[in-house]
Amino acid sequence: MSAKQAEKLIENLGILVVDESLYMRKLTRMMLMNIGAKTIFEASDGVAALDAIRSANPDVAFIDWDLPVLSGSQVIKIVRSPDVFPKPHLPIVMLTAHANRANVAEAMRLGVHEFLLKPTSPQALRDRLLSIIVKPRPMVQVGKLYVPEPRDGRAESRHP
Repeated sequence: MSAKQAEKLIENLGILVVDESLYMRKLTRMMLMNIGAKTIFEASDGVAALDAIRSANPDVAFIDWDLPVLSGSQVIKIVRSPDVFPKPHLPIVMLTAHANRANVAEAMRLGVHEFLLKPTSPQALRDRLLSIIVKPRPMVQVGKLYVPEPRDGRAESRHP
């Protein structure tokens, strides 16, 4: 895929950036704009994130682990509730400064599509967005969790 084609795909996305820090939201917004994003929404806490997902209907959300009111993990749990929430299949990228193994494992278990460490780069944002758009993974129910199908396509190995 050419850089031009990639930019065209990204240009058409509505992207939600959820971070308590105004500075981090601005930085992420600038990087997204540098790779072609035109429609960017922001939220500074978990409740505002849920409101923005409901009202702005973004195509992708970048969510920080540490959020006030509702944490990033609580937001993901709510979003990934097909019976309760209107967009349970929303692609989510966990964008956080805390990439310890436990957080990564928990984020994946809760159903994030990608994991990015802060501070990130325009290239890393672009790569994650393209992986979500170009190779979308269907959402599957695994026990009580609603998660993206594993990359290797062996969803059946996770079913009881």
